[in-house]
Amino acid sequence: MKVAFLGPPGTFSDEALRSAGINGAEPVPVPTVYDAVMAVHDGRVERALVPIENSLEGSVNATLDALAVETRDVLIVGEAVHPVRHCLIAARHLELDEIETVVSHPQANGQCARFIRERLGGAQVLAAPSTAEAVHMVAEAPERPWAALGTRAAAEIYGCEILRAGVEDVPDNETRFVWLAREGGDEVASRGPWKTSLVFWGVGSGEPGWLVRCLSEFAFRGVNLTKIESRPWRGRLGHYLFHVDMDGRADERTVADAVDALHAHCEVVRLLGSYPAA
Repeated sequence: MKVAFLGPPGTFSDEALRSAGINGAEPVPVPTVYDAVMAVHDGRVERALVPIENSLEGSVNATLDALAVETRDVLIVGEAVHPVRHCLIAARHLELDEIETVVSHPQANGQCARFIRERLGGAQVLAAPSTAEAVHMVAEAPERPWAALGTRAAAEIYGCEILRAGVEDVPDNETRFVWLAREGGDEVASRGPWKTSLVFWGVGSGEPGWLVRCLSEFAFRGVNLTKIESRPWRGRLGHYLFHVDMDGRADERTVADAVDALHAHCEVVRLLGSYPAA
């Protein structure tokens, strides 16, 4: 089974995929989260594992937007929570006050913002497509006083030195990853709790009380919402689509009735997946 992930090897997505221990999986590194989602959509891979939420930086917007807007046949079929431990990495030994530039994925830069501010205050902060690519950039030019935020595995892969380990702002930093598959794939068996994710929007979203009426469909039926987040709707300022996670399976009566009732208020209600909770 081919599984796409945000590459190259040495990213946290790579770590999460390896820790999942999927027998017979063939990891397929791709340059962006969008590419991972579309690889499933196009049938180039059977699964993808992508980050969707971090305990410090919140949602990964690239994942939310790709699932909501770019494809209608890719569903969330599972989730996994992976601990994130950032290392400050350089091609050679550097003292912290020698570092002129620190580079990493924007999520990693955000998760280590306090460390950067307090210990690397004079350094320029740059964004990279992934944490592993950031380490690769540093390794390619050892003469530059640059450092990257990345994984221990990336430091080993690219022959770099770990200057500091555990530089994330909160020691219990975790990222929630989701498994993606094409609609109509194999049913996932689980005896544990389930979670359902969906996105909705509508032309009436600018009216007073519209969102309350939408959410009341869940509250009146006792469906517990574990997350709600708004994203800009098709670039129209002041108009939003809403991502919702809830406890329960999509085919449970209370959940199904709430989703059905939501259609009366919305232009679009799209199920993003119903899957075993981590």
